[in-house]
Amino acid sequence: MTAGGESPPRLELAVLGPVRAWYDGQPLSLGPVLRQAVLVALVLRPDVTVSQRDLVDRVWGAFPPDSDGVPGYVYQLRKSLVAAGVPAKSVLRTDPGGYRFVSAGVAVDAVRLDELAAEARRSAEAGESAAAIDAYGRALALFEGVPLAGLPGPFAEGERRRLVERRIGLAQGKADALIRLGQYDGAIEELSALIAEYPVSEPLTGLLMRALYGAGRQADALDTWREFRERLIEELGLEPGEELRRVHEAVLRGADSELGVASRPEPARRIRDELPNDVGDLAGRENELALLTVGAAGNGVSVSAVDGVAGAGKTALVVRAAQAMREECPDGSLFLELHGHSEGRGALAPERALRRLLRSVGVDDRNIPDDLDELSANWRAATSSTRLVLVFDNAAGAEQVRPLLPGGTGNRVLVTSRRRLTGLDVERRISLGPLASEAAAGLLSRLVGPARAGNEREAVRELARLCGRLPLALRIAGARLQNRPMWTFGDLVARLADDAGRLGELTAEARSVEAAFRLSYEQLTTEEQQAFRALGLAPAAELDKLVLGAMLGWPPHVAESVLESLVDANLLLAPAAGRYRMHDLVAVYSRRLAAQEPDEVVSALRAGALQLYLDAARAASEWGGSAFVSGPQSGKTSFEGLADASAWLDNAGDLAEVVAHAGAIGRADYACRLAESLVDYMFRRGRYHECLTLLEDALSQVDNVPDGRLATSLRFGLGWTHLSRGDYEQARTWVTDGLRIVEQLGDKRELAKGLVALGTVTMAVGPHDEALDVLPRALAAAMEVEDDWLAERAISALGYIHHVQGQHEKSLEFFAQSRVLAEKIGNPAMLGRAQCYIGSVQARMGRFPEAAQALRESVALGEQVDDLLLLVGSLTRLGTVEQELGNLELALELQQRALAKLTEQTAGMMEAEVRNRLGSCLVARGEIAAAREQFERVLTLPSDRSMRDERAAAEAGLTSCEA
Repeated sequence: MTAGGESPPRLELAVLGPVRAWYDGQPLSLGPVLRQAVLVALVLRPDVTVSQRDLVDRVWGAFPPDSDGVPGYVYQLRKSLVAAGVPAKSVLRTDPGGYRFVSAGVAVDAVRLDELAAEARRSAEAGESAAAIDAYGRALALFEGVPLAGLPGPFAEGERRRLVERRIGLAQGKADALIRLGQYDGAIEELSALIAEYPVSEPLTGLLMRALYGAGRQADALDTWREFRERLIEELGLEPGEELRRVHEAVLRGADSELGVASRPEPARRIRDELPNDVGDLAGRENELALLTVGAAGNGVSVSAVDGVAGAGKTALVVRAAQAMREECPDGSLFLELHGHSEGRGALAPERALRRLLRSVGVDDRNIPDDLDELSANWRAATSSTRLVLVFDNAAGAEQVRPLLPGGTGNRVLVTSRRRLTGLDVERRISLGPLASEAAAGLLSRLVGPARAGNEREAVRELARLCGRLPLALRIAGARLQNRPMWTFGDLVARLADDAGRLGELTAEARSVEAAFRLSYEQLTTEEQQAFRALGLAPAAELDKLVLGAMLGWPPHVAESVLESLVDANLLLAPAAGRYRMHDLVAVYSRRLAAQEPDEVVSALRAGALQLYLDAARAASEWGGSAFVSGPQSGKTSFEGLADASAWLDNAGDLAEVVAHAGAIGRADYACRLAESLVDYMFRRGRYHECLTLLEDALSQVDNVPDGRLATSLRFGLGWTHLSRGDYEQARTWVTDGLRIVEQLGDKRELAKGLVALGTVTMAVGPHDEALDVLPRALAAAMEVEDDWLAERAISALGYIHHVQGQHEKSLEFFAQSRVLAEKIGNPAMLGRAQCYIGSVQARMGRFPEAAQALRESVALGEQVDDLLLLVGSLTRLGTVEQELGNLELALELQQRALAKLTEQTAGMMEAEVRNRLGSCLVARGEIAAAREQFERVLTLPSDRSMRDERAAAEAGLTSCEA
């Protein structure tokens, strides 16, 4: 206080928004943003002398000022303060080592923020939630927008991030206090606004789920989890963390105490037992029954899936298993027929299935919503604390089942389907095939009677074989013998011996599938009948409108219309939008009708389909049309370019089956050309095992094709494939063998391909001197035939060799040439590889900012062209560079994204590199146990010559974990 009793003038500074200042209540002008940035760099490090060099680094970073520099800015700040009456030199002091902001007598909002945050934390720890809410609220009220808004420089950017995180932390603390005090609506309102700003924040999402649960909105809490998980997977390729998973599980279980909310009464339930009583004799499935009935292994819902061919006895098995689980699941047993493969009925919609399930557990119809997501959330909430056994029979696919999975941890789910539900996460997966021979013969003996069967043991076993040892066929055969006591087993064996008539013989009263198929076929229009016959000749089990259109010469929209009509007639299944496949027995009937077509019609139908696959493979190849100089050329294409054709092939199923089909029907020309054309696409998608299979299959047919070029091209393809798998000696053998044949052919383009392949193999396996001899010849050969793709491969290999020899500048020169070629031909995948190589070399040279820029571009290009190998390599190397730059959070995110992209077909060397780099990042973060796990996983991978360096890196990583 002054002598007159008045408070002395006071300087106030605000940084929790735009930077502002007041003296004695009057606003001050602080000048341009750089001057403000200098002031902030001193104010937020109060009472500490900051050197001029540090101030330059904090404000200008790598671009220091040209003029007076720091002294000039300090002078202007003091001048502004003096003009307002502030004793400037007492606030901004010049010390021998630099400048110092004196905080005494100055009110800074960031300091007040720390005081209020500490007060709020003390209140929360003491259980005084109301006081904590008040203190948190006053702290949050200090923020007036983005902290340090508009200020440039590394220091301001870092402090801005810190203060924003502080604000989020305070908001989280306030929300937690609101929840503990039961003020759920207020918490929901504030958290919803924050999550709109930070949609991938796990702590905020967890708080919102707790608040929604406390407000009696359990279904909304579970919806929040689902939406967040989907968003996290889509945007970051990550699963939610352990803490958020614990919140989710607590919501599912209704664990009020774990969620910090008051206990709530349990609703009354009405549960039914709906299991069928008569499912027939369960023959030969004792081992499978034991697997299904063993206790649940995990903490979540136990889901078991049983798949298999039609008539394998899937329903009988799961019903018997469910009956055995009644004691373990005392709340009830529900059975739901999903009609995924039912004659005359479409698959049961998940919405209808969920409504029935909700009614079964006592939910009032008036409280059942219409939206699928809401129905699923309500179902999970209704079963969060139940112990049910649920049988979902005859599922169409995983998508139909997934919304039906219950909540809680005490429920058991058994699913049957004729298709393997690979898209469904399950605890146990059982595939039912035919019965064992003895079990099949035993079932026939019990059905017909031991007396009759005992006299014809060999005939019984033969009848079981002709029935495919499938329970349904065995039961029909048994029923026929029961109804015809004068027949012997040998009589029925004779009638089934003819494959053409076997389907018709396996008929008993209403169980005659062939009669139903025939009736349905006769009711089709002429166009639909034509399509149905053509489908029996398709090269793959699953197809789309383009395949049918190519076979019959129809426009895609006409083909689609007919396919949809066949779906409506229950002669075709639609497992996904735009995708179609036949039921196994329907396919038998379709093939039988197709075999009756004239030979020229059959040949034209098959050629139309195979030409479509060949067109797609060539359009999806980076090599370009000039690489495929022989073979049938389509006058028009169904694909707009590489991305369109690649996307179509992604949905075309197992392409090795298509190649094998072409060979099996005598079209070796298509088998070989399709295999050759698919190599590049298979590489980009990481489908190495499948690529190897189809190339080997095609090579076994190549002697039946007059085009001698294919014998070399397929061998070179096998060389590239073995190289990518780390099988170096195999790769060299195939390439060398191909070059031997090229010498006889005199084909310059194939010679260039072979030399590039040999140079690349030698680059990988050594010696490098030999590679340096081969690769220039390969480059010259590629340039002679004007093949830029081959030239780039040779140049990149030369760049790699110089890189590993330590000639990094020379290496960068080669990779720069690769980039020029990529830009010349407009090939984004090639450009992405060049940038990846450049970034990798720059990282080895310690040029981490430049490396990061190049690798970010390669990541973007890899995502653009969906090139798995390029994307994984770029992500993991960028992660290492960000680690070197000190960005550990971003580094970990990048490594986890790379790891998530790995597939079962990923080469071991690539997986080892990703896991080693991830382990190194985890060590840098101090997460030693997690790092050790990654290094140990590398050492469990199959070891060969290609893995030598990565295994050494893993062993070194384990040593660092012990340090």
